[in-house]
Amino acid sequence: MSAEDHANGTASDRADTAAEAAALERLNANLVRMDELTKRLVAALSQRRGADHGLQGPGVDLYAKAMAAYWAEMASNPGKLFEQQVGYWGQALRHAMEAQTALASGKPVPAPDDQPKDRRFANPLWQEHPYYNFLKQQYQISASAIRDTVAGLEGLEAADKRRVEFFSQQIVDLFAPTNFLATNPEAMQKAVETEGDSLVKGLENLVRDIEANQGDWLVTLSDPDAFQIGGNIATTEGSVVYRNRMFELIQYAPTTEKVRAVPVVLFPPWINKFYILDLKPQNSLIKWIVDQGYTLFVVSWVNPDASHSDVDFGTYVDEGFLTAIDTVKAITGQSQVNAIGYCIAGTTLAATLALMSRRGDESVRSATFFTTLADFEDPGEMGVFLGEDFVEGIARESAAKGYLDKFFMGRTFSYLRSNDLVYGPAIRSYMLGEAPPAFDLLYWNGDGTNLPGPMVTEYLRRLCNDNELATTGFDLLGEAGLTLADVQVPLCDIACETDHIAHWRGAWQTARKFGAKDKTFILSQSGHIAGIVNPPSKKKYGHYTNDDMKLATPEDWFAGAIFHEGSWWPRWEEWLRGRSGRQVAARAPGGPDHPVLQAAPGSYVLPKGRAA
Repeated sequence: MSAEDHANGTASDRADTAAEAAALERLNANLVRMDELTKRLVAALSQRRGADHGLQGPGVDLYAKAMAAYWAEMASNPGKLFEQQVGYWGQALRHAMEAQTALASGKPVPAPDDQPKDRRFANPLWQEHPYYNFLKQQYQISASAIRDTVAGLEGLEAADKRRVEFFSQQIVDLFAPTNFLATNPEAMQKAVETEGDSLVKGLENLVRDIEANQGDWLVTLSDPDAFQIGGNIATTEGSVVYRNRMFELIQYAPTTEKVRAVPVVLFPPWINKFYILDLKPQNSLIKWIVDQGYTLFVVSWVNPDASHSDVDFGTYVDEGFLTAIDTVKAITGQSQVNAIGYCIAGTTLAATLALMSRRGDESVRSATFFTTLADFEDPGEMGVFLGEDFVEGIARESAAKGYLDKFFMGRTFSYLRSNDLVYGPAIRSYMLGEAPPAFDLLYWNGDGTNLPGPMVTEYLRRLCNDNELATTGFDLLGEAGLTLADVQVPLCDIACETDHIAHWRGAWQTARKFGAKDKTFILSQSGHIAGIVNPPSKKKYGHYTNDDMKLATPEDWFAGAIFHEGSWWPRWEEWLRGRSGRQVAARAPGGPDHPVLQAAPGSYVLPKGRAA
């Protein structure tokens, strides 16, 4: 070896040694950082609300019913259950033998895989690597066996059966191999490639979430610093023209010289905030309505705290809906308004209209309902959370503070789509160490609100579980026995085909029970949010129509429905235009008796502690 070669080799060795030392130093620094974060995590977990808070999951009664049904079937039909067990063990053992044979052959190929496609296992290693493919197939075999066993249970009432299916599926989803570091190839691969840095960042994200939620876990879905309400979301020009303890009323500035005489007042749900309808100009329903030549008012609900511990359902009707309608009439000088209610606000609008009808109040000329259930005979997927064990837990939790903390509702809705809104984001955040994305819809989804204790308990018990408004009658503000049949105003009902909160068949049944003779029902493609926030410019989701509302079932209605490409917005606007009167000069926000209080989006919509 020449002196030059020796020198080059020595320099290369020194470079390798330096790189190894640097890598070891980074690894040690990451280990130190993980130790610090672990201590913070333990401290954060010690702040947890405690095991005595009201909401703990399904009560022991549900488990007892499920076990009783299982053992009753074991006694009456043991052959069926033995057949299920033998089928499961046979499939699992056969796959284990095939996997062992594949490994013994010395070829890194997985056993034959005929399991259904699952996007959780999209990483190629789940298919190509024998070990990870074995884990995936064994999980899917076990998951199918559990689902089949639960589906075959007899002797349970329909509501209990649905709850057992839902909560057993939650357990199945929880134990997916993707949810654990040692059995997630993508997470392990990234940890090696980043010398543990991805795990440090993931632990930082986990500690941040635990600390932000008082020791409980709720994954952050969107970058909390990426958006500013009134800055880059909720920017449509308008003014707050009225405020009480329940809401701020926003009147939006006109963009046309002429507007329709009858104003529009929109009541959004108070479980989240109104700016889902005004995320950005391109998909803002609020801006679009204004641009079509309407005077639009939007209610921005207060985020309740302990000072709202007296607020019940009637308070929302009296100090919310009726007050807003009267204020809009006073500002515009009109005797009638066109009202819109979204989700829970649609249910409340239905009760309000029944009350107004009974009182002879004709202030509402027409009503539009977005994704609204007011007949809860079949509550759909949400029914799993309407058992008395959950309602009683909510009552205990809200009684202690006067309100139900937004944490609980946020987590409840997330578990209706746990793989998309819980485990998937958790994997990306905690195991891959990724920062939450800057996604306006997910930012809104995480910007929840509290609920007044008396209101939420009354709503769940009387309107949902007892279904009073659709059956025996609902007592409200001194009027007894109000029902959906009391709603007589012309109405347009928009439901969404894949809505997991207010399923469209229940919305159709609700519309059918309204007493109005003038009814229009539109079914949009997509879900609870995307089906409503569906601007025409996107040309993304179509919709269905069928004028026959006397059919016996929603399936009959759908069978005869006509599909239309594109958004339902223009079709609805045409319907609304025919009930909005002549054109008049555009109205500037406010008036002599209702001066502008501040610019939209107001202060109630802002996070606590950041009000203007």
